[in-house]
Amino acid sequence: MNGVISIMDAILAINNDAKVVVGGDSVDSIVWHEDTPEIPKADILAKKDELQVEYEASEYARDRRKEYPSFADQLDYIYHNSITKWKSDMIKPVKDAHPKP
Repeated sequence: MNGVISIMDAILAINNDAKVVVGGDSVDSIVWHEDTPEIPKADILAKKDELQVEYEASEYARDRRKEYPSFADQLDYIYHNSITKWKSDMIKPVKDAHPKP
């Protein structure tokens, strides 16, 4: 997902096995295939909104992930310094820069 949750994302979150084509990003352009049971449009739109809220609420975690050193670097730091120093020197600055909402 690139930041904007699509109709297809919502459909697949409801039914991961859905065989469907979505033209554009409109619930009015859905074509159901292979006897996939149709999901009510209101349910799809509600799931889309729910997924978008979840995505936006976890922005801090994505930002942190980009800034943390690699696992190899973190393990090396722990080995040479200690878990306490690792937490204060490598982890806390990233968490402080990107706090949970």
